[in-house]
Amino acid sequence: MSFNAALSGLQAATVDLSVTSNNISNVATTGFKNSRTEFGDLFEISPFGNTSTQVGSGVEVLSVSQQFDQGNLKFTDASLDMAISGQGFFVTNKSLTGSDFSYTRAGQFGVDNSGTITNSSGEFLQAFPVDASGNVTSTSLNTTIPIVLPATTGAPQATTEVEVGLNLDASRPTIDPVTFDPTASNTYSHATSTTVYDSLGASHVMSYYFIHDLSGSATNPLPGDPNQWIVASYLDGAEVDIAGGTAVAHLNGGLPVTQDVGILNFNPDGSFASSTPAALQNVAIPLTTGASPLTILHDFANNSTTQFSAAFSVSTLDPDGFTTGRLTGLDISEEGLLRATYSNGIQTPMGQVAMADFANVQGLNAVGGTAWQETIESGPVITGAAGTGRFGLIQSGALETSNVDLTQELVSLITAQRNFQANARSIETANSITDTIIQIR
Repeated sequence: MSFNAALSGLQAATVDLSVTSNNISNVATTGFKNSRTEFGDLFEISPFGNTSTQVGSGVEVLSVSQQFDQGNLKFTDASLDMAISGQGFFVTNKSLTGSDFSYTRAGQFGVDNSGTITNSSGEFLQAFPVDASGNVTSTSLNTTIPIVLPATTGAPQATTEVEVGLNLDASRPTIDPVTFDPTASNTYSHATSTTVYDSLGASHVMSYYFIHDLSGSATNPLPGDPNQWIVASYLDGAEVDIAGGTAVAHLNGGLPVTQDVGILNFNPDGSFASSTPAALQNVAIPLTTGASPLTILHDFANNSTTQFSAAFSVSTLDPDGFTTGRLTGLDISEEGLLRATYSNGIQTPMGQVAMADFANVQGLNAVGGTAWQETIESGPVITGAAGTGRFGLIQSGALETSNVDLTQELVSLITAQRNFQANARSIETANSITDTIIQIR
C-alpha cells in the first residue's frame, strides 16, 4: 500500500512540476492565464469498512484549472493593440464567413494583406455591425463581421449650409450701396470669408460683404434704416445672387453689375429680428470643374448675430461639407467602437468590437495560441459590448500581460520538487522495509 501511495505522490508532483513549468515558460505571453494543480486524497474502503482504522491510498490530480484573474496592462504605440480591463474575451474567427469562433484575452491585432484586422494567429477579429452614427444594430454572435479597413479615400461632401454668427458695428458710418465695390475696402462696412467645398471635394472661397445702409438716396432701392444691413455674397471673387433677394446696382472691380442681395434686420436692442428673404440661400452656382452646382443656405438667424456698437467680430463661421480625405488612422473607444479617421477630419464608424463571456470560464477548452473555445462545462457564450452588463472596458494602445507571478511560481517549483523528493524517499523507505522482511530467516 505504501508503494502505491508514494507512487501516486510522485505522479501528482510530476503534474504539479509540469503545470508550474508551463506557467513560468509563459510569463511573457500576452493574455496568458496561469494554471494551478488541484489535488484530492484517495481513500478506498468497502461499503462496510471501518473508517477509524482505514489508511488513505495516496493522492490524485482532480483538475488543472486556469485562473482568469486580471493581468497588468502594458501600454504600447500600436493603436490596434487592445486590452480588456475587466471581464470578457475578444472574439476571433478562423475564416471570414464561417462560425469557428475562438475567444482570447490577447489583444495583439494587426492588418493582413487584404486590410482585415487579424491577430498573430491569423484569425479575424469579430465586431458587431453599426449604423452611420456608430449605434450597434445587432449583438448576436452570428451577425458579427470581420473588420476590413477601407481601401479608398474618404468621399467628399458638398457644402449646403454655412452657419454665420457675428456682431455688426452699429456705429459704422453710412455707405451708399450703389458705391459698393468688393475690391475697394472703403465701400463696405465689414467683410469675412470661409472655405466651402463642391461635390468633387474642390475648395472655394465664399466671401460676405456687409453694408450699413443709411442713405435712402434716389439711386438706392432700399429705404434708409439704421437697423438694416445689406449682405452680398461672392464665390471665388464672382458675385452670387440670393434667391428672392433685392436687386442692387453697384460696382465690381470698377465695372457696373446688378446683384440680388440679402437684408439683415435688427431690433432696437441690437438682437437679430429677421432677414429678407427669410431664407438667405444663393441661387445654384454653376461650376466649371464638372461638380454639381452649389446651393448654399447662409444661416444668420440661429447663430447669435447682433448689431451692437462694438467692434466687428465673428463668433461662428462654420460651413458643412468637406474635401476628399485619406485614411490617417484608427480610433477605438473604451466601448470598442472602431472608427476610421481621415485627413479631412471625418470619422467613419466601422464596427464595435464584439465581447464574449461565459458562466464558467474554467470550463473553456484551451486550444493554444492563448485562445479558448466553448464547451458544455463553460455554458453557452454570452455576447455584448464593452462597458455594458458584465463586460469590462477596452483600452486601445495597450496589452494585457500574463497574470503569472514569477516569484510565486518559483516557490511553487521548489515545493513541487520537495514533494517529489519526499515521495521518492517514501518509496526508498518502503523498499528498505521490504528488504528487511525478505531477509528475515
